[in-house]
Amino acid sequence: MRFLIVNSDYPAFLKHLYAQDPGLAERSYEQQLQVRNDSLFGVSDFYPRRLRELGHSVEEVHINNRPLQSAWARRHGFSPSRKWSLKWRRAAGLVPLPTRDRDPWMLEVLAAQIEHFAPDVVLNYCLWEVPPKFWRRKRALFRLLVGQHTATPLPAKYDWHAYDVMISSFPPTLRWFESLGVRTELHRLGFDPSVLTRLNGTAGRYEVSFVGSLAPIHRARIDCLERVCRDCPVDVWTGDSSGLRAHSPIKARIRGEAWGLAMYLALQGSRITLNHHGSIPPYANNMRLYEATGVGTLLITDWKENLPDMFEPECEVVTYRTPEECVEKIRFFLGHEDERKAIAEAGQRRTLRCHTYRQRMEELVQIVGRYL
Repeated sequence: MRFLIVNSDYPAFLKHLYAQDPGLAERSYEQQLQVRNDSLFGVSDFYPRRLRELGHSVEEVHINNRPLQSAWARRHGFSPSRKWSLKWRRAAGLVPLPTRDRDPWMLEVLAAQIEHFAPDVVLNYCLWEVPPKFWRRKRALFRLLVGQHTATPLPAKYDWHAYDVMISSFPPTLRWFESLGVRTELHRLGFDPSVLTRLNGTAGRYEVSFVGSLAPIHRARIDCLERVCRDCPVDVWTGDSSGLRAHSPIKARIRGEAWGLAMYLALQGSRITLNHHGSIPPYANNMRLYEATGVGTLLITDWKENLPDMFEPECEVVTYRTPEECVEKIRFFLGHEDERKAIAEAGQRRTLRCHTYRQRMEELVQIVGRYL
């Protein structure tokens, strides 16, 4: 089969990526894509790489990456009606800013990419950025349209029936689409063992770590982390601390942002790493579950009712229900190295056995096969 994966990246990550290499925006499409994937941000190139191993043809596009999409357009002689411009910053050189949601230029280039590749299956991660009416207009260019979404609320007024099937790792999202009459399939997140070849093996540099957003919508997460920071040695990496109060104890613990490889190194370098899902329904559903266990770090995560479907609590990961219990368990495992190491190693074995992206792509192919 021929797959086209439609993806987008966090604007903050794109600014960071191109600021790190001022000449990157002027390089070829292939060179820019390689640098983006080598960063290990998000799911890197795990989907297309593993699908190709299974014998499929795959292309992945990042529709809100202005210089990358511009390079594709130049290479294929495509001249969209609107142009993107780059902004010059003295310290960083040419720095691209990501496109606005539903920018006509963005959709024009995407349409050209669909026509050029002629996919059997389009897998769209960008339900916000690409409206269903776009897919209705381009329906003749592909056989099957699969949408992927996690937990962010979506507008019910949209015609989600443009999609043949929606996949998600989050049960409430599946139920919401089902209530609208859209077909759904459970498809979990995962970890790619290739990440381990990029790590330096320096474990124990940090006692306890937290990596994640601390925006205003993460009030419950912030409250929990503030309690933990008062009593435990926590290092914090975050790209968004806008939800912190003026005198939050978290502020003194922030070490900066950690995108991609830097995030994996922070996790691997920690004896313990914390996870908190935020104020969402009682379901475990984020990438940190697999990223932390995948690199061999002890994960202490908030209890969710479906967690046993992925890991055995207290044997492969450690759980807590209150901030006070979290502090108690951190203190215990910092003082009991053998127990900490045993659970961390069991969690890694479970992830490498059951939750790799090779397995996830095998599952995706089975899902697609049922609907084609």
